[in-house]
Amino acid sequence: MMARLDAHLHVFSKASAEFPRASTEAMPADREATVEMLLQEMEEHGVEQAVLVQTGGAELQQHAYLRHCLKAHPQRFRGIGLIPADCADAAGHMDRLAADGDIIGFRLFDLGGPYDPLAPLDIRHTATYPVWQRAAEKDYVLWLYPRAGDSHVVAFLIDAFPQVRVVFNHLMVFPGEDSVSIDEKGRPRIETSVPPLTRYSSMRLHQYENLCIHLSGQYAFSKEDYPYHDTAGWHDSLLRYFGAQRLMWASDFPWICQEPGYGRLVHLLDELMPELDEKERAAVMGGTAARFLRFPQLPGYV
Repeated sequence: MMARLDAHLHVFSKASAEFPRASTEAMPADREATVEMLLQEMEEHGVEQAVLVQTGGAELQQHAYLRHCLKAHPQRFRGIGLIPADCADAAGHMDRLAADGDIIGFRLFDLGGPYDPLAPLDIRHTATYPVWQRAAEKDYVLWLYPRAGDSHVVAFLIDAFPQVRVVFNHLMVFPGEDSVSIDEKGRPRIETSVPPLTRYSSMRLHQYENLCIHLSGQYAFSKEDYPYHDTAGWHDSLLRYFGAQRLMWASDFPWICQEPGYGRLVHLLDELMPELDEKERAAVMGGTAARFLRFPQLPGYV
């Protein structure tokens, strides 16, 4: 039996001296989405493993709660860290966070290339080139949620570092400038079209075997309520171009807990991708992520 694996979510405690973090509109200091809350949802809905993505700050000390959760549940979770935008030693920061082997990669929002797609481009001069270089040297995964202005830069970096495993977040949508807000339910809201206009850059990336895509974040892009049928065509395009072996289901917990609820997210692809056969569904719901991210195999699962 194939384990279900939630390939992108966030946990955080209330801000404290033990677990310092940044406070934001979506994450005020007294809000929490603890690992115990997550585990309860996972147990109830048959999800065995998950990727915990750092939120609440990129400094080393702000990763304290993430590291606590990973240490407490070594067979169930792997982590994705953050790198401060002004980090003078990105490689050293990455190595320190990854030293225990449970933080396997790092999330990037801004690739640091020229926003003019016709400007001369030497990727060695992009701000994140040292990050890609270190990822290649140490086999770290890069977790990408780049902005639309970087959509023309991505292919150059992936082409230069074909050994780096890359995961595109949230339906491979590249948010535009000033498109991100917080809705009335405390969730991220992205004002964009689906399919995204950046598809003319991103869809050609199907030629690179070293990348996968999350099927997640539908609530943030859709103009409709669950099950977000206006995103179904884009899901179909991602399946046709990339195949089930490069797609990963993810919940984006905790933003979905109030609406539509974790359990409904587990079954979202039944609504949006009913054409998946049994083998494809097993891949998207856990097999792709377990293989690509090299999760430990749980007893009783293959």
